Amino acid sequence: MVAEVVTGAALASWAYLVLAHGRFWLPPRLPPARVPPTPWPSVVAVVPARDEAEVLPETLPSLVGQGYPGPFQVVLVDDDSTDGTGDCAAQLGARVIRSPGPPRGWSGKVAAMAAGVEAAGAPDFVLFTDADIAWPPGAVTELVTAAAGHGLDLVSRMVRLRAEATWERLLVPAFVYFFAQLYPFSRVNRPGRTAAAAGGCMLVRGAALSSAGGLHEIRSARIDDVALARLLKPHGRVWLGLADDVVSVRPYPRLADLWQMVSRSAYTQLRHCPALLVATVLGLLLVYVVPPAGTVAGLVVGDAWMAGLGLAAWTIMAASYVPLLRFHRIGPWWAPVLPAVAVLYLVMTVDSARRHHAGRGGLWKGRVG
Repeated sequence: MVAEVVTGAALASWAYLVLAHGRFWLPPRLPPARVPPTPWPSVVAVVPARDEAEVLPETLPSLVGQGYPGPFQVVLVDDDSTDGTGDCAAQLGARVIRSPGPPRGWSGKVAAMAAGVEAAGAPDFVLFTDADIAWPPGAVTELVTAAAGHGLDLVSRMVRLRAEATWERLLVPAFVYFFAQLYPFSRVNRPGRTAAAAGGCMLVRGAALSSAGGLHEIRSARIDDVALARLLKPHGRVWLGLADDVVSVRPYPRLADLWQMVSRSAYTQLRHCPALLVATVLGLLLVYVVPPAGTVAGLVVGDAWMAGLGLAAWTIMAASYVPLLRFHRIGPWWAPVLPAVAVLYLVMTVDSARRHHAGRGGLWKGRVG
């Protein structure tokens, strides 16, 4: 009886998630704006980069060569690199600002972003992006047109992450899926408390950033994109969606690579709160593990009702995952393994808490923060 009730609760959870949780399973694309701005506003792209010399030749030319019809420049902030990142960027046409690393109380990436904003002067828009992002021609023009045409102060597009190796195909679409479940994009895009952004592509109106107090207000943030969206939303309009053609070229071929990416910030997302960690673990078990467990257990013990409840929940779960699999160009037959992927993410989150309490939380490229 208890097992049937728990399995029924899992099914009810999925009914709510699919029907009433902001259509998280179907994130939007960039809204078109047919009338271009006149005149074209100025844009400065700020690229914080730490030890990125290997990837820059593949990505930076696509940003420098955008062909934006208004004033446009690329400022790369060399964040205390040791591999010649700054020299490489200069050779590829970017303006380079060299940073010795973050001041006390600042996270590394936000400090680099702030250095880029200071060097940019006072452009109409600042485009924050990462060194591993490749841009198709006209992408910046499209972003600015949408921002100007719809009166948006932050336009963020979650870039398509690489999903070619086996571990990438297993874990990368789920990363986007869980993010969208935590921050339903449709709720981000309307007035309210939900605010989020994706750090690989964030076009910010300069006046809105200034009126919100600037990046100094989020100086210690390790999850800089969500912090920036939360900073800006009370002062203007925020939009978040998917980008089919703006892509990350950074490979994550090994489980260890993806594990590091997730575990360095997962516990930060939970505000380093043990109670939230326990609640998250229990919630993930109920929503993702109970459906297949109930299905199998019901079949084993001959409880058709429990098996049916579990299978219904599992089916809804898998069906909701298919759109993001297709976004990453992966077949729908991967959808039924989402419970196993959720367990992996659960373990990564627990490991993130362990690293934090061991003094190694947020470790990235040899630096904490």
